[in-house]
Parts: sequence; structure tokens; C-alpha cells
Amino acid sequence: MAATETAEGPGSPAGTIRYWAAAKAAAGTAQEPYRAGTLAEALAQARALHTGQPEFARVLGHCSFLVDGNPVGKRDHAVVALSEGGTLEVLPPFAGG
Repeated sequence: MAATETAEGPGSPAGTIRYWAAAKAAAGTAQEPYRAGTLAEALAQARALHTGQPEFARVLGHCSFLVDGNPVGKRDHAVVALSEGGTLEVLPPFAGG
């Protein structure tokens, strides 16, 4: 594997996923750990962890994400690197203003 590639597993960075509002309700928890090199890997782990909660995948599909406080925007999740001890914020659309 090249130095720029990442893979899920023991050598991948570990951090925390924080769920907000509807994402928190769908996940049934406010936060959980990740061990993944990219945002795509962390989200795949989260989906696998919550397969018994079908609402979770639906809500996740509408969310935006912050990685260590930085908005991901429309970037490809497979190229958004996660850091050791980092935080991934999962933000569903919010109503109001």
C-alpha cells in the first residue's frame, strides 16, 4: 500500500464521531469511536454498525460533515483524510433560522 493510501484497521487513525439532532436520534447515541483513514471509511463503518436502524442510513444521506471543525462540503468523502484523535461531526439539515 502506498504511503498516501489508507485502510480501515488497527493502523488507521482513531477518533470520535459526534451525531447531532436527527442523526443522534437515528443512531441512538450522541457519539461513538471510529478507526478509519477517510471520511468514506468512517461512514461505511457507522452504516455497518447501525444496520439494525434503517432510519440511520436515510438520515446520514442528508447530512453534512465537519472534520476537525472544517466543513467537508461537496468533496469526495474518499479523499477526506481523518486524523488521530480527530472529531467527525454529523450534522443533519436544521429547520428554522
